[in-house]
Amino acid sequence: LQLVESGGGVVHPGGSLRLSCAVSGGTLDTYSIAWFRQVPGENRAGVACINSSDGGTAYDDPLKGRFTISKDNARNTVYLQMNGLQPEDTGVYYCAAERNKWCRLRDVYANWGQGTQVTVSS
Repeated sequence: LQLVESGGGVVHPGGSLRLSCAVSGGTLDTYSIAWFRQVPGENRAGVACINSSDGGTAYDDPLKGRFTISKDNARNTVYLQMNGLQPEDTGVYYCAAERNKWCRLRDVYANWGQGTQVTVSS
């Protein structure tokens, strides 16, 4: 299984970005996908995830309403729409996959992408 993230960059506070996670070697009706954020000196923290089974989603509570995870099974791609970005959203964003019906926001995934940097700065 291979995961490739894209869409990171530098934005001003209040701006938006959409991250993409392109999956190959497996399908999104088999693998649940999660997005994690990591900042220097800290462990990866779960941001959002989406179930393979029913497309149900889960979010880190403080991010609800600003971040939206979605998937396109035909494109085998998962997206993370991030609105109202703040400096504290800065970090490397990773997508991760697990062969499971239900996603989890815990760092238990076996498959990871290389990450994409998001920097929010004025």
